[in-house]
Amino acid sequence: MKQLLAILFLSLFVSCAGNAQTKDKKQYKVEKTASEWKKALTPKQYYILREAGTERAFTSKLNKNYSKGLYVCAACNTPLYKSEHKFDSGSGWPSFDREIKGNVELDVDYKIGYARTELKCNTCGGHLGHSFNDGPRETTGKRHCINGAALKFISKK
Repeated sequence: MKQLLAILFLSLFVSCAGNAQTKDKKQYKVEKTASEWKKALTPKQYYILREAGTERAFTSKLNKNYSKGLYVCAACNTPLYKSEHKFDSGSGWPSFDREIKGNVELDVDYKIGYARTELKCNTCGGHLGHSFNDGPRETTGKRHCINGAALKFISKK
């Protein structure tokens, strides 16, 4: 009887352990190999978009850009943010209070030891930045803190 219980317990443990750690990888509309991304992006863009890096604060020329236009993904040109939703957060990174619906994916990131809301391009999976709940209260209350190198700006003419 003890052997039967031990075998039953062991098989239950193995089956749970095998399924608990698997996470389906999302398929994106634009997928490339690391080599293809390295050819298409600058080293800084690759570090940020493909390796989830962060540029230094106050280094992006887009941080203080207040021209009318559209911010698109630097990797795949997907429209991500409108200029009318950009604000000066004082953080040193371009900040927006909302995304273009359906074009930015929210994910969970534990890279610094606790959960943060990671923002990714919904077309290519490129890392954009993080979302925080300290944005303008009169609008959404959200602050999308975005790496400038993850974006391209298209001026409205």
